Amino acid sequence: MAKSVQFTESIRSWMDVFMHRSMRGWSLFAKSTGLSMPQFSILMQLHHKGACGMSQISERFEVTPAAASQLVDKLVQSGFIVREEDPNDR
Repeated sequence: MAKSVQFTESIRSWMDVFMHRSMRGWSLFAKSTGLSMPQFSILMQLHHKGACGMSQISERFEVTPAAASQLVDKLVQSGFIVREEDPNDR
């Protein structure tokens, strides 16, 4: 049983170091491209999940629809994404 606890603690310690280094790397990359971390996160979501609506972005990142819209507008102005109106949405 002690070996199991020790193994679990070792894995958690490794995960902590890995996540810290990984997030640091992503943060440095985002800064080098002029993106904020929220903008970079939106790009990652679009890359992995495809096109989505502003309400989905707002919910996913727990920001107001206005804040989500501002983040997306900055990405559009920088040429990272194209924003299209949904004909089925009001």
